Amino acid sequence: MSAPLRIAVVGAGPAGIYAADILKKSVAEAGGDVLIDLFEHLPAPYGLVRYGVAPDHPRIKGIIAALREVLESGVVRLFGNVRFGEDIHVADLERLYHGVIFATGATKDAPLEIPGIDLPGSYGAADFVSWYDGHPDVPREWPLEAKEIAVIGNGNVALDVARMLVKHPEDLLPTEVPANVVAGLEASPVTDVHVFGRRGPLGVKFTPLELRELGELRDVDMILHDEDFGVDPDEEQQKQNKQILVISRVLDQWRQREVGHASRRLHLHFWSRPDAVLGDGRVEALRVERTRPTEHGLEGTGEHREIPVQAVYRAVGYFSSPLPEVPFDERRGVIPNIAGRVQDGSRPVPGMYATGWIKRGPVGLIGHTKSDAKETIEQLLSDEHSWWTPEPYDADAVPRLLAERGVAWTDIAGWIRLDEHEMALGAPHGRARVKVVPRDEMIAVSRDER
Repeated sequence: MSAPLRIAVVGAGPAGIYAADILKKSVAEAGGDVLIDLFEHLPAPYGLVRYGVAPDHPRIKGIIAALREVLESGVVRLFGNVRFGEDIHVADLERLYHGVIFATGATKDAPLEIPGIDLPGSYGAADFVSWYDGHPDVPREWPLEAKEIAVIGNGNVALDVARMLVKHPEDLLPTEVPANVVAGLEASPVTDVHVFGRRGPLGVKFTPLELRELGELRDVDMILHDEDFGVDPDEEQQKQNKQILVISRVLDQWRQREVGHASRRLHLHFWSRPDAVLGDGRVEALRVERTRPTEHGLEGTGEHREIPVQAVYRAVGYFSSPLPEVPFDERRGVIPNIAGRVQDGSRPVPGMYATGWIKRGPVGLIGHTKSDAKETIEQLLSDEHSWWTPEPYDADAVPRLLAERGVAWTDIAGWIRLDEHEMALGAPHGRARVKVVPRDEMIAVSRDER
Protein backbone atom coordinates (compact mmCIF):
# COMPACT_ATOMS: atom_id res chain seq x y z
CA MET A 1 0.00 0.00 0.00
CA SER A 2 1.57 3.26 -1.09
CA ALA A 3 -1.16 5.64 0.09
CA PRO A 4 -2.46 5.18 3.65
CA LEU A 5 -5.26 2.70 4.22
CA ARG A 6 -8.40 4.61 5.21
CA ILE A 7 -11.02 2.87 7.33
CA ALA A 8 -14.26 4.14 8.90
CA VAL A 9 -15.47 2.56 12.14
CA VAL A 10 -19.13 3.06 13.03
CA GLY A 11 -19.41 2.88 16.81
CA ALA A 12 -16.93 4.25 19.36
CA GLY A 13 -17.53 1.77 22.16
CA PRO A 14 -14.93 -0.80 23.25
CA ALA A 15 -15.51 -2.95 20.14
CA GLY A 16 -14.89 -0.07 17.74
CA ILE A 17 -11.93 1.35 19.64
CA TYR A 18 -10.28 -2.08 20.05
CA ALA A 19 -10.73 -2.67 16.31
CA ALA A 20 -9.08 0.68 15.57
CA ASP A 21 -6.17 -0.15 17.87
CA ILE A 22 -5.57 -3.62 16.41
CA LEU A 23 -5.86 -2.27 12.87
CA LYS A 24 -3.36 0.50 13.65
CA LYS A 25 -0.83 -1.93 15.11
CA SER A 26 -1.30 -4.56 12.38
CA VAL A 27 -0.74 -2.08 9.56
CA ALA A 28 2.28 -0.56 11.34
CA GLU A 29 3.85 -4.02 11.75
CA ALA A 30 3.48 -4.52 7.99
CA GLY A 31 5.25 -1.23 7.36
CA GLY A 32 2.16 0.63 6.18
CA ASP A 33 0.12 3.64 7.26
CA VAL A 34 -3.53 3.80 8.24
CA LEU A 35 -6.02 6.58 8.93
CA ILE A 36 -9.07 5.67 11.02
CA ASP A 37 -12.22 7.71 11.59
CA LEU A 38 -14.62 6.69 14.35
CA PHE A 39 -18.26 7.72 13.90
CA GLU A 40 -20.40 7.68 17.05
CA HIS A 41 -24.06 8.68 17.35
CA LEU A 42 -23.56 9.90 20.94
CA PRO A 43 -21.57 13.05 21.70
CA ALA A 44 -19.17 11.04 23.92
CA PRO A 45 -17.26 7.82 23.20
CA TYR A 46 -17.00 4.48 25.08
CA GLY A 47 -20.49 3.09 24.43
CA LEU A 48 -21.63 0.59 27.05
CA VAL A 49 -18.68 1.35 29.32
CA ARG A 50 -20.16 4.81 29.82
CA TYR A 51 -23.84 3.96 29.36
CA GLY A 52 -24.20 0.27 30.22
CA VAL A 53 -22.10 -0.26 33.35
CA ALA A 54 -23.72 0.59 36.68
CA PRO A 55 -22.28 3.75 38.28
CA ASP A 56 -21.20 1.83 41.38
CA HIS A 57 -18.80 -0.29 39.27
CA PRO A 58 -15.78 2.02 38.99
CA ARG A 59 -13.41 -0.93 38.56
CA ILE A 60 -14.99 -1.87 35.24
CA LYS A 61 -15.01 1.74 34.14
CA GLY A 62 -11.23 1.76 34.61
CA ILE A 63 -11.06 0.27 31.12
CA ILE A 64 -11.72 3.79 29.84
CA ALA A 65 -8.08 4.69 30.56
CA ALA A 66 -6.90 2.09 28.02
CA LEU A 67 -9.51 3.15 25.47
CA ARG A 68 -8.54 6.80 25.84
CA GLU A 69 -4.92 5.95 24.95
CA VAL A 70 -6.12 4.67 21.59
CA LEU A 71 -8.19 7.80 20.95
CA GLU A 72 -5.22 10.02 21.71
CA SER A 73 -2.74 8.00 19.63
CA GLY A 74 -2.82 10.48 16.75
CA VAL A 75 -3.99 7.91 14.21
CA VAL A 76 -7.68 7.99 15.13
CA ARG A 77 -10.19 10.79 14.64
CA LEU A 78 -13.52 10.85 16.46
CA PHE A 79 -16.71 12.26 14.97
CA GLY A 80 -19.27 12.14 17.77
CA ASN A 81 -22.94 13.12 17.57
CA VAL A 82 -23.04 11.73 14.01
CA ARG A 83 -25.90 9.37 13.17
CA PHE A 84 -25.13 6.71 10.58
CA GLY A 85 -27.92 6.59 8.01
CA GLU A 86 -28.96 10.18 8.77
CA ASP A 87 -25.88 12.39 8.95
CA ILE A 88 -23.58 10.09 6.99
CA HIS A 89 -24.42 7.27 4.59
CA VAL A 90 -22.88 4.19 3.00
CA ALA A 91 -22.34 6.15 -0.23
CA ASP A 92 -20.32 8.75 1.69
CA LEU A 93 -18.14 6.08 3.24
CA GLU A 94 -17.54 4.38 -0.14
CA ARG A 95 -16.36 7.71 -1.51
CA LEU A 96 -13.99 8.47 1.38
CA TYR A 97 -12.67 5.13 2.69
CA HIS A 98 -11.36 1.74 1.61
CA GLY A 99 -13.80 0.02 3.94
CA VAL A 100 -15.98 0.26 7.04
CA ILE A 101 -16.17 -1.73 10.28
CA PHE A 102 -19.55 -1.72 12.01
CA ALA A 103 -19.22 -1.89 15.80
CA THR A 104 -22.60 -0.56 16.94
CA GLY A 105 -23.16 -3.12 19.68
CA ALA A 106 -26.53 -4.16 21.09
CA THR A 107 -28.54 -1.68 23.11
CA LYS A 108 -32.16 -2.88 22.91
CA ASP A 109 -33.81 -5.44 25.17
CA ALA A 110 -34.31 -8.92 23.81
CA PRO A 111 -38.01 -9.81 23.77
CA LEU A 112 -39.67 -12.04 26.35
CA GLU A 113 -42.83 -13.45 24.83
CA ILE A 114 -45.11 -14.24 27.75
CA PRO A 115 -48.68 -13.00 28.35
CA GLY A 116 -48.92 -9.58 29.98
CA ILE A 117 -45.31 -8.55 29.31
CA ASP A 118 -46.54 -5.29 27.72
CA LEU A 119 -48.68 -4.22 30.69
CA PRO A 120 -47.95 -0.78 32.17
CA GLY A 121 -45.34 -1.32 34.88
CA SER A 122 -43.38 -3.81 32.76
CA TYR A 123 -39.99 -2.55 31.55
CA GLY A 124 -36.92 -3.60 29.65
CA ALA A 125 -33.75 -3.62 31.72
CA ALA A 126 -31.75 -1.91 28.95
CA ASP A 127 -33.99 1.15 29.16
CA PHE A 128 -33.62 1.32 32.93
CA VAL A 129 -29.83 0.95 32.65
CA SER A 130 -29.75 3.80 30.13
CA TRP A 131 -31.74 5.95 32.57
CA TYR A 132 -29.55 5.37 35.62
CA ASP A 133 -26.40 5.78 33.50
CA GLY A 134 -27.54 9.18 32.23
CA HIS A 135 -28.01 8.30 28.56
CA PRO A 136 -28.93 11.52 26.75
CA ASP A 137 -31.65 9.94 24.60
CA VAL A 138 -33.92 8.60 27.38
CA PRO A 139 -36.33 10.63 29.55
CA ARG A 140 -34.88 12.27 32.69
CA GLU A 141 -37.53 10.67 34.90
CA TRP A 142 -38.29 7.01 35.57
CA PRO A 143 -41.51 5.69 37.16
CA LEU A 144 -40.33 4.26 40.50
CA GLU A 145 -43.67 3.70 42.21
CA ALA A 146 -43.61 0.01 43.14
CA LYS A 147 -42.98 -1.41 46.60
CA GLU A 148 -42.47 -4.94 45.24
CA ILE A 149 -40.53 -5.51 42.01
CA ALA A 150 -39.66 -8.55 39.89
CA VAL A 151 -36.44 -8.80 37.88
CA ILE A 152 -36.42 -11.62 35.31
CA GLY A 153 -32.98 -12.99 34.46
CA ASN A 154 -29.87 -14.44 36.05
CA GLY A 155 -27.11 -12.53 34.28
CA ASN A 156 -24.97 -9.59 35.36
CA VAL A 157 -27.45 -7.05 33.99
CA ALA A 158 -30.23 -8.57 36.11
CA LEU A 159 -28.06 -8.22 39.21
CA ASP A 160 -27.11 -4.64 38.31
CA VAL A 161 -30.78 -3.72 37.93
CA ALA A 162 -31.76 -5.45 41.17
CA ARG A 163 -28.90 -3.82 43.06
CA MET A 164 -29.72 -0.34 41.76
CA LEU A 165 -33.40 -0.80 42.67
CA VAL A 166 -32.78 -1.97 46.22
CA LYS A 167 -29.66 0.01 47.13
CA HIS A 168 -30.12 3.10 49.30
CA PRO A 169 -29.48 6.09 47.00
CA GLU A 170 -27.21 7.89 49.49
CA ASP A 171 -24.78 4.99 49.06
CA LEU A 172 -24.50 5.91 45.37
CA LEU A 173 -23.46 9.50 46.02
CA PRO A 174 -19.67 8.90 45.79
CA THR A 175 -20.17 7.55 42.24
CA GLU A 176 -20.85 9.36 38.97
CA VAL A 177 -24.59 8.71 39.21
CA PRO A 178 -26.51 11.68 37.71
CA ALA A 179 -28.42 13.98 40.05
CA ASN A 180 -31.80 13.22 38.46
CA VAL A 181 -31.24 9.50 39.07
CA VAL A 182 -30.49 10.06 42.77
CA ALA A 183 -33.66 12.15 43.06
CA GLY A 184 -35.71 9.40 41.38
CA LEU A 185 -34.30 6.64 43.57
CA GLU A 186 -34.85 8.70 46.74
CA ALA A 187 -38.56 8.85 45.97
CA SER A 188 -38.82 5.09 45.39
CA PRO A 189 -41.03 3.25 47.93
CA VAL A 190 -39.38 -0.12 47.19
CA THR A 191 -39.14 -2.68 49.98
CA ASP A 192 -38.72 -5.98 48.10
CA VAL A 193 -36.96 -6.93 44.86
CA HIS A 194 -37.40 -10.50 43.56
CA VAL A 195 -34.90 -11.94 41.05
CA PHE A 196 -36.07 -14.98 39.05
CA GLY A 197 -33.94 -17.53 37.21
CA ARG A 198 -35.24 -20.61 35.42
CA ARG A 199 -32.12 -22.63 36.28
CA GLY A 200 -30.77 -23.66 39.66
CA PRO A 201 -28.38 -21.67 41.87
CA LEU A 202 -25.32 -23.19 40.15
CA GLY A 203 -26.65 -22.50 36.64
CA VAL A 204 -26.56 -18.72 36.95
CA LYS A 205 -24.84 -16.53 34.34
CA PHE A 206 -23.53 -13.80 36.61
CA THR A 207 -19.96 -13.63 37.87
CA PRO A 208 -18.82 -14.21 41.47
CA LEU A 209 -17.77 -10.56 41.75
CA GLU A 210 -21.26 -9.34 40.82
CA LEU A 211 -22.80 -11.74 43.30
CA ARG A 212 -20.51 -10.78 46.18
CA GLU A 213 -21.39 -7.10 45.70
CA LEU A 214 -25.03 -7.87 46.40
CA GLY A 215 -24.13 -9.20 49.81
CA GLU A 216 -22.35 -5.95 50.70
CA LEU A 217 -25.47 -3.80 50.37
CA ARG A 218 -26.29 -1.80 53.50
CA ASP A 219 -29.65 -2.41 55.21
CA VAL A 220 -30.68 -5.07 52.68
CA ASP A 221 -31.52 -8.66 53.65
CA MET A 222 -30.63 -11.44 51.21
CA ILE A 223 -33.53 -13.90 51.10
CA LEU A 224 -32.92 -17.40 49.71
CA HIS A 225 -35.13 -20.50 49.86
CA ASP A 226 -33.87 -23.88 51.00
CA GLU A 227 -36.14 -25.68 48.51
CA ASP A 228 -33.99 -24.28 45.67
CA PHE A 229 -30.84 -26.05 46.87
CA GLY A 230 -29.81 -29.68 46.56
CA VAL A 231 -32.21 -30.19 43.65
CA ASP A 232 -29.69 -30.88 40.88
CA PRO A 233 -28.03 -34.33 41.10
CA ASP A 234 -25.01 -32.92 39.20
CA GLU A 235 -24.26 -30.20 41.79
CA GLU A 236 -21.01 -31.74 43.04
CA GLN A 237 -19.74 -32.19 39.50
CA GLN A 238 -20.62 -28.58 38.66
CA LYS A 239 -18.59 -27.42 41.66
CA GLN A 240 -15.43 -28.70 39.96
CA ASN A 241 -15.61 -25.37 38.11
CA LYS A 242 -13.87 -22.84 40.39
CA GLN A 243 -16.23 -20.01 39.47
CA ILE A 244 -19.29 -22.10 40.27
CA LEU A 245 -17.69 -23.26 43.52
CA VAL A 246 -17.23 -19.64 44.63
CA ILE A 247 -20.84 -18.83 43.73
CA SER A 248 -22.00 -21.86 45.72
CA ARG A 249 -20.03 -20.78 48.78
CA VAL A 250 -21.36 -17.22 48.62
CA LEU A 251 -24.96 -18.43 48.40
CA ASP A 252 -24.43 -20.91 51.25
CA GLN A 253 -23.06 -18.09 53.45
CA TRP A 254 -26.12 -15.99 52.75
CA ARG A 255 -28.40 -18.87 53.70
CA GLN A 256 -26.82 -18.83 57.18
CA ARG A 257 -27.40 -15.11 57.73
CA GLU A 258 -29.96 -13.83 60.14
CA VAL A 259 -32.61 -11.79 58.34
CA GLY A 260 -35.56 -9.67 59.39
CA HIS A 261 -33.93 -6.44 60.52
CA ALA A 262 -33.31 -4.62 57.22
CA SER A 263 -35.72 -2.15 55.65
CA ARG A 264 -35.30 -3.72 52.21
CA ARG A 265 -35.10 -7.30 50.99
CA LEU A 266 -33.57 -8.89 47.90
CA HIS A 267 -35.09 -12.29 47.13
CA LEU A 268 -33.33 -14.79 44.85
CA HIS A 269 -35.68 -17.36 43.29
CA PHE A 270 -34.22 -20.29 41.35
CA TRP A 271 -35.95 -23.02 39.32
CA SER A 272 -38.58 -20.38 38.44
CA ARG A 273 -39.58 -19.83 34.80
CA PRO A 274 -41.71 -16.73 34.09
CA ASP A 275 -45.10 -17.79 32.79
CA ALA A 276 -47.15 -14.57 32.70
CA VAL A 277 -47.33 -11.02 33.98
CA LEU A 278 -50.71 -10.58 35.65
CA GLY A 279 -52.77 -7.48 36.21
CA ASP A 280 -55.95 -5.60 35.38
CA GLY A 281 -54.69 -2.54 33.51
CA ARG A 282 -51.21 -2.65 35.03
CA VAL A 283 -48.75 -5.07 36.65
CA GLU A 284 -50.07 -6.74 39.80
CA ALA A 285 -48.16 -10.03 39.95
CA LEU A 286 -45.71 -12.33 38.19
CA ARG A 287 -46.70 -15.95 37.66
CA VAL A 288 -43.83 -18.44 37.47
CA GLU A 289 -43.69 -22.17 36.85
CA ARG A 290 -41.32 -24.24 38.93
CA THR A 291 -38.75 -26.11 36.85
CA ARG A 292 -36.51 -29.10 37.50
CA PRO A 293 -33.37 -30.51 35.88
CA THR A 294 -33.49 -33.38 33.40
CA GLU A 295 -30.83 -35.24 31.45
CA HIS A 296 -31.38 -32.87 28.54
CA GLY A 297 -31.85 -29.56 30.38
CA LEU A 298 -34.97 -28.26 32.10
CA GLU A 299 -38.63 -29.10 32.21
CA GLY A 300 -41.64 -27.51 33.81
CA THR A 301 -43.16 -29.21 36.84
CA GLY A 302 -46.68 -27.88 36.30
CA GLU A 303 -46.53 -26.09 39.65
CA HIS A 304 -47.31 -22.38 39.32
CA ARG A 305 -46.86 -19.60 41.84
CA GLU A 306 -47.95 -15.97 41.83
CA ILE A 307 -45.71 -13.34 43.43
CA PRO A 308 -47.36 -9.96 44.07
CA VAL A 309 -45.34 -7.20 42.38
CA GLN A 310 -46.21 -3.82 40.92
CA ALA A 311 -43.35 -3.67 38.40
CA VAL A 312 -41.45 -6.17 36.26
CA TYR A 313 -38.03 -5.70 34.66
CA ARG A 314 -36.94 -8.20 32.02
CA ALA A 315 -33.16 -8.69 31.82
CA VAL A 316 -33.03 -11.60 29.40
CA GLY A 317 -30.39 -10.22 27.06
CA TYR A 318 -29.67 -7.44 24.62
CA PHE A 319 -30.56 -7.20 20.95
CA SER A 320 -28.98 -5.19 18.14
CA SER A 321 -30.68 -2.72 15.83
CA PRO A 322 -30.46 -2.85 12.01
CA LEU A 323 -28.40 -0.23 10.19
CA PRO A 324 -29.62 1.48 7.00
CA GLU A 325 -28.32 -0.15 3.79
CA VAL A 326 -26.52 -2.89 5.75
CA PRO A 327 -27.59 -6.58 5.74
CA PHE A 328 -29.24 -7.64 9.01
CA ASP A 329 -30.43 -10.93 10.45
CA GLU A 330 -33.71 -10.02 12.16
CA ARG A 331 -33.94 -13.35 13.96
CA ARG A 332 -30.46 -13.37 15.50
CA GLY A 333 -30.12 -9.59 15.79
CA VAL A 334 -26.72 -9.41 14.08
CA ILE A 335 -25.13 -8.31 10.82
CA PRO A 336 -24.67 -11.61 8.95
CA ASN A 337 -20.96 -12.28 8.56
CA ILE A 338 -18.28 -14.90 8.28
CA ALA A 339 -15.42 -14.16 10.70
CA GLY A 340 -16.34 -10.47 10.52
CA ARG A 341 -16.72 -10.18 6.75
CA VAL A 342 -20.29 -8.96 6.10
CA GLN A 343 -22.42 -11.32 4.01
CA ASP A 344 -25.48 -10.61 1.87
CA GLY A 345 -26.99 -14.03 1.47
CA SER A 346 -24.17 -16.29 0.32
CA ARG A 347 -21.85 -13.59 -0.97
CA PRO A 348 -19.52 -11.25 0.91
CA VAL A 349 -20.22 -7.50 0.71
CA PRO A 350 -17.02 -5.75 -0.46
CA GLY A 351 -15.64 -3.19 1.98
CA MET A 352 -17.99 -4.04 4.87
CA TYR A 353 -16.96 -5.69 8.15
CA ALA A 354 -18.43 -6.14 11.64
CA THR A 355 -17.07 -6.64 15.14
CA GLY A 356 -18.41 -6.87 18.68
CA TRP A 357 -21.98 -7.67 19.61
CA ILE A 358 -23.40 -6.57 16.24
CA LYS A 359 -21.17 -9.31 14.79
CA ARG A 360 -21.68 -12.22 17.20
CA GLY A 361 -24.59 -11.34 19.43
CA PRO A 362 -24.61 -9.94 22.99
CA VAL A 363 -22.47 -12.55 24.69
CA GLY A 364 -19.14 -12.25 26.46
CA LEU A 365 -17.54 -9.57 28.58
CA ILE A 366 -15.85 -6.39 27.38
CA GLY A 367 -12.45 -8.07 27.15
CA HIS A 368 -13.77 -10.63 24.65
CA THR A 369 -14.11 -7.90 22.04
CA LYS A 370 -10.32 -7.84 21.60
CA SER A 371 -10.07 -11.34 20.10
CA ASP A 372 -13.25 -10.62 18.17
CA ALA A 373 -11.72 -7.49 16.63
CA LYS A 374 -8.49 -9.31 15.79
CA GLU A 375 -10.39 -11.84 13.68
CA THR A 376 -12.24 -9.08 11.82
CA ILE A 377 -9.06 -7.09 11.15
CA GLU A 378 -7.36 -10.20 9.75
CA GLN A 379 -10.20 -10.56 7.25
CA LEU A 380 -10.10 -6.90 6.30
CA LEU A 381 -6.36 -6.86 5.67
CA SER A 382 -6.55 -9.98 3.52
CA ASP A 383 -9.21 -8.39 1.28
CA GLU A 384 -7.15 -5.66 -0.40
CA HIS A 385 -8.39 -6.85 -3.81
CA SER A 386 -12.01 -6.02 -2.88
CA TRP A 387 -11.64 -2.77 -0.94
CA TRP A 388 -13.54 0.29 -2.06
CA THR A 389 -11.68 2.79 -4.25
CA PRO A 390 -12.00 6.16 -2.50
CA GLU A 391 -11.29 9.63 -3.77
CA PRO A 392 -7.81 11.08 -3.13
CA TYR A 393 -7.35 11.83 0.56
CA ASP A 394 -8.57 15.17 1.85
CA ALA A 395 -8.29 15.66 5.62
CA ASP A 396 -11.10 18.21 5.54
CA ALA A 397 -13.54 16.10 3.51
CA VAL A 398 -15.48 14.68 6.49
CA PRO A 399 -15.60 17.90 8.56
CA ARG A 400 -16.71 19.79 5.44
CA LEU A 401 -19.41 17.21 4.65
CA LEU A 402 -20.79 17.29 8.20
CA ALA A 403 -20.72 21.10 8.29
CA GLU A 404 -22.66 21.24 5.02
CA ARG A 405 -25.29 18.97 6.57
CA GLY A 406 -25.54 21.07 9.72
CA VAL A 407 -24.14 18.38 12.04
CA ALA A 408 -22.68 19.69 15.31
CA TRP A 409 -20.10 16.92 15.63
CA THR A 410 -17.78 16.43 18.58
CA ASP A 411 -14.15 15.34 18.46
CA ILE A 412 -11.47 13.92 20.77
CA ALA A 413 -10.51 17.37 22.08
CA GLY A 414 -14.21 17.93 22.79
CA TRP A 415 -14.46 14.68 24.72
CA ILE A 416 -11.44 15.67 26.83
CA ARG A 417 -13.15 19.01 27.51
CA LEU A 418 -16.40 17.27 28.54
CA ASP A 419 -14.50 14.73 30.65
CA GLU A 420 -12.68 17.49 32.55
CA HIS A 421 -15.93 19.44 32.96
CA GLU A 422 -17.72 16.44 34.51
CA MET A 423 -14.84 15.78 36.89
CA ALA A 424 -14.83 19.44 37.90
CA LEU A 425 -18.56 19.22 38.67
CA GLY A 426 -17.91 16.28 40.96
CA ALA A 427 -14.81 17.60 42.76
CA PRO A 428 -16.60 19.92 45.25
CA HIS A 429 -18.71 16.98 46.40
CA GLY A 430 -15.89 14.45 46.65
CA ARG A 431 -17.20 12.55 43.62
CA ALA A 432 -15.30 11.17 40.63
CA ARG A 433 -17.57 13.15 38.33
CA VAL A 434 -21.11 14.36 37.83
CA LYS A 435 -22.21 13.12 34.45
CA VAL A 436 -23.73 15.67 32.08
CA VAL A 437 -26.96 14.15 30.79
CA PRO A 438 -28.73 16.41 28.23
CA ARG A 439 -27.36 15.93 24.70
CA ASP A 440 -27.41 19.64 23.88
CA GLU A 441 -25.40 20.42 27.02
CA MET A 442 -22.89 17.68 26.22
CA ILE A 443 -22.43 19.13 22.74
CA ALA A 444 -22.12 22.71 24.02
CA VAL A 445 -19.42 21.73 26.53
CA SER A 446 -17.58 19.57 23.98
CA ARG A 447 -17.60 22.31 21.34
CA ASP A 448 -16.84 25.02 23.91
CA GLU A 449 -20.02 26.87 22.94
CA ARG A 450 -21.45 27.53 26.41
